[in-house]
Amino acid sequence: MRLTVHLDTFDRVNPMAFAILWLDKDTRQWSREGHFGLELPEWGALHMDCGNTLVCAPHSSAPVCVLEGLDLNQLDGPFEGEVGRVQWCAEHGRILASGHWRVQCIDVERTAPENGVFATGEDA
Repeated sequence: MRLTVHLDTFDRVNPMAFAILWLDKDTRQWSREGHFGLELPEWGALHMDCGNTLVCAPHSSAPVCVLEGLDLNQLDGPFEGEVGRVQWCAEHGRILASGHWRVQCIDVERTAPENGVFATGEDA
């Protein structure tokens, strides 16, 4: 299962900041599909912690952001339109910036991504 997640409302970072992430629930990896005003890697790993999803850079367990309440371990979720709070952690030395995440789309078919940057698990 793959999810398209839209992150936004990071007013303290940039009033127009957003990111669209493609999360692969099976491989526990993600890729950046679009962004503005937020610096984040092209892809990385997903880790779970107490019902939250930690979006991490490649080869790191330190989160770029935390999708609070997005539990990829649930058998019956997530669902399209589900929403929650995201904590932006990428700006080291700064106070965490809060925003929102929203599941835009859920793809249950197994197809190869157009830009499979993380398909081999190696840095591009």
